[in-house]
Amino acid sequence: MDCRLISLNDSQELHRMSVGGREFVFTGCDSGKGRFTATALRAARRKAKLVLAGHPNLGPVVQAMRLAAPRLKSIICTHGIEVWEPMSGLRRRALRHANLVLAPSRDTADHVASEQQVAREHIRVLPWALDPQFEALLAAGSQLTPPRDFPAGRVILTVGRWRAMERYKGMDTLITALPRLLTKWPEVQLALAGSGDDRAWLEELAEQSGVNRHVHFLSNLSSTELAACYAACEIFALPSSGEGFGLVYLEAMARGKPVIGGAHGGAPEIIEDGVTGYVVPHGDAVHLATCIETLLADPVHAREMGMRGKQRAENEFRFNVFAKSLKKILRDQCES
Repeated sequence: MDCRLISLNDSQELHRMSVGGREFVFTGCDSGKGRFTATALRAARRKAKLVLAGHPNLGPVVQAMRLAAPRLKSIICTHGIEVWEPMSGLRRRALRHANLVLAPSRDTADHVASEQQVAREHIRVLPWALDPQFEALLAAGSQLTPPRDFPAGRVILTVGRWRAMERYKGMDTLITALPRLLTKWPEVQLALAGSGDDRAWLEELAEQSGVNRHVHFLSNLSSTELAACYAACEIFALPSSGEGFGLVYLEAMARGKPVIGGAHGGAPEIIEDGVTGYVVPHGDAVHLATCIETLLADPVHAREMGMRGKQRAENEFRFNVFAKSLKKILRDQCES
């Protein structure tokens, strides 16, 4: 199956990318929307059978391509937060007219149907998988070295953007749960891996809660350093009010860690409550602290949860499983 990659934001020089043992060569459009659309239209006119858009914001370009090549089939990928509210008219129209809309979880699929008014028969759930490069890092195991500022002690790790518009991820709840934990486990540390404009607010919250010495911000991490953080932590937690899927839960599970997520969105589809971790109501610091206490008090039970999560990640969320499912979807669309 021959394919061509068209990138909006990459620069115009030649780029090489290797995924799943195959190398792709492409150029970008340097964030030029006009250049991007013109490139896409030229590709459509070259008897392309199928276009797959990696984000619903690209839907109007897909619509334009189908006007240029009426027999072209289209698939649009959705992710999560971008479809929680009704999109603009053009983008909603593009989603409704796509041959297929992919969603990584049943929760995201429900939002596509309810908020974007896409017919259920045109929506397909295709769970995401571990990145092949991350899988390769898993094989490195104990050889991975966490960043120098990774804390010592019993570390709770959370990964995500620190943005004011994304406070739904619940990192503030993790900070406010710390005082209760520290009365019994003074060696507990919270490591936040990410970046964003909300760091100062989170630091101030840690200061007000009297736990600033136990809260550590890790930014600008390489993929290798992040993988090492997963390996070095004891518990992973992101008590979000909603994730379209929650790839970070999957990455922590693949490292054999018990995970705590929000009882909302796509997280409960990944985390088996009481089996591979816990799901907690968003904003409930007491419930969150209780779940963490349970894991800290019984490390054997925590490791058993982590091993069950690792087995599930290996059985259901490997890249080859995802690739096989995606190939079938592409083939069915091309042959229909």
